[in-house]
Amino acid sequence: MTLTALDKQLLAMIADLHDIPAGAYNIRKDGGAVARQSSANIEILPKTDKPGIDIIVKPGTKQEAVHIPVIMTKTGLHDLVYNTFDIGEGADVLVVAGCGIHNSGQEKTQHDGIHEIIVRRGGKLRYVEKHFGQGDGGKRVLNPQTIITVEEGAVAELELIQIKGVDNTIRLTRAEVKKHGLLKMVEKLLTHNEQNAESSIVITLVGEDSAAQVISRAVAQDSSKQVFKASLIGQNRSRGHVECDAIIMDQAKITSVPELHAEHAEAELTHEAAIGKIAGDQLLKMMSLGLTEQEAIETILSGFLR
Repeated sequence: MTLTALDKQLLAMIADLHDIPAGAYNIRKDGGAVARQSSANIEILPKTDKPGIDIIVKPGTKQEAVHIPVIMTKTGLHDLVYNTFDIGEGADVLVVAGCGIHNSGQEKTQHDGIHEIIVRRGGKLRYVEKHFGQGDGGKRVLNPQTIITVEEGAVAELELIQIKGVDNTIRLTRAEVKKHGLLKMVEKLLTHNEQNAESSIVITLVGEDSAAQVISRAVAQDSSKQVFKASLIGQNRSRGHVECDAIIMDQAKITSVPELHAEHAEAELTHEAAIGKIAGDQLLKMMSLGLTEQEAIETILSGFLR
């Protein structure tokens, strides 16, 4: 595959890639796979009944990564893909996903990714997904869905980031955590102009001594709108915490709805949420260091979303 300058720019934004990666990878462009490679321990197979791939990580695989970025460069495309991840027992791997859209035409370009993830017993997964949009044309839409099962003694860490430039997004995440399992989710979101973003998370703690932590950092600028919903359901002796912090600017609107549902006497569930503007004293402190007001705002927001 020969990458164009635009391809490389999008891949760098969403996956920190500057060329074809080593190891296992699947690069999808404009609705089809353009490059794919398996490794000795990570097999990538195309689905036979619908668009998408199966990613199978052998048990015990350690310190390996798989990249599965999606880029879209044409207007008027609607890409729907189903990906299944099977992380073997005792494995410890990194998955780098993400989607970048460049839309310079007049029609809407949309990518919907439906991911099913199973982290087998004792396995560990770090999953990083970044979304980015650019171009002066029609709308850029990204709708990811993730269904994840964390089996006994397994650990899953999800980092979900929307950098900028996505006009509409609806993110759905459903998770089930079993005995001694742990799920950590960090969601970072920036919206501006007239953009809309919704995120709905439901985590069910089914196993004894299972645990989950959800951290949300959001910035809404201009006239953008955000809705964040996170629900923890404790069905066994378990621990869970939801933390939502948001900065609101201009005429933006933010709704944050953390929910706790304890269905067992030893379920310990907590949440905290805060929405507010940039503190004036923080802004003045940055400007006293020689920054303009705009530079100070950008520095504060960059640190908040880091």
